[in-house]
Amino acid sequence: MSDKDQVGFVNMAGKQSSGNIPEIGVGILGYAFMGKAHTNAYKKIPYMVYPSPAIPKLVAISGRNEEAVSEAAKRYGYQKYYTDWHDIMRDDDIQLFDNSGPNILHIEPCIDAAKAGKHIICEKPLARNTKEAAMMLNAVEKAGVKHMTGFNYRFVPAIRQAYELIRSGALGEIFHFRAQYLQEWIVDPDFPMTWRFEKEAAGSGALGDLGAHIIDLARFLIGEPRKVSGMAKTFIKERPLPDGSGMGKVTVDDAFISLFEFENGAIGTLEASRFCPGRKNYQMIEINGSKGSLTFNLERLNELNVFWKDGEPKETQGFTNVLISESFHPFWEYWWPQGHMIGWEHTFVHEITHLLDCIVNDKGVAPFGATFEDGYKNAVICDAILEASAKEKQISIKY
Repeated sequence: MSDKDQVGFVNMAGKQSSGNIPEIGVGILGYAFMGKAHTNAYKKIPYMVYPSPAIPKLVAISGRNEEAVSEAAKRYGYQKYYTDWHDIMRDDDIQLFDNSGPNILHIEPCIDAAKAGKHIICEKPLARNTKEAAMMLNAVEKAGVKHMTGFNYRFVPAIRQAYELIRSGALGEIFHFRAQYLQEWIVDPDFPMTWRFEKEAAGSGALGDLGAHIIDLARFLIGEPRKVSGMAKTFIKERPLPDGSGMGKVTVDDAFISLFEFENGAIGTLEASRFCPGRKNYQMIEINGSKGSLTFNLERLNELNVFWKDGEPKETQGFTNVLISESFHPFWEYWWPQGHMIGWEHTFVHEITHLLDCIVNDKGVAPFGATFEDGYKNAVICDAILEASAKEKQISIKY
């Protein structure tokens, strides 16, 4: 396999001069956390991934608060702003719709964008539940547009290297997958209510916010689950309303634990919580196979720990920490000399470049990128975990 094959997208523009690279107009919904992260990637792509598959043109940004969205347009460099996301769908200068809004605003804008013939990237979780995700998948398939769910951790170089090692058979038969995604930001009972604590707006809590990522990595790295069991817990039932008018009811999970049985015979444990003091953005993955093991920690995302069962010498055998920063490692051809680290923000550069390449060169987003089908399957699994928790029983996965 060549270096470029491992990268997951081929820079077809390499055969072009920099003067005839196509532009793709971008319209984005949302200007906060994810809107900022995605915009940062759009702005970096033309000069870091060079020549790029396409040049993202920042056409319009949308949000309800006119003062805030107009300021975001000015700050980020969008040509115009809208306070009604429907205007993005009517804008002929926009070919790619980026849905970085809250979960409640995923289904309707994405379906309208598909009907308008726009390609779509939608942040995870794709939808609040399986029913919505199925409707969104049906819409993009019917429209024939390119579609991506924002599981950006597929585009961490170390994760992609792990993917290649597993696919090559280097780890042998896979026995175990275990993953944790732990944060601390809502341990304080006085942390105020946000949309993320409301089922109507978010769909689920730690499960959809954090767990969806490790569920996607389980599917990406290991394969489809056959059965799941689960336990979900809400530790703080009420939180103060932001306006100080009283308390609001928390209607989503604060943490979950799940057991997976994969179709290939492997078993797994997955856990996510936002109640872990000291854990900032701790995503840990371990994979054990007949020939060796891999471990990864998102807080040290340029590193992959590898153990080979038949490694030598046996007297000093143990896990080896590999710095994933060489020019032959996935995605590194666009960055710095070895040992000069990249970070979390760069996963979006890789992810969106892959999507632009798929749009311009009519490639499939899968298997490297997560499609709306992957988002739908993720929603099925999330709902199954909640059902397993409620019924205290194991649930078979059926797509």
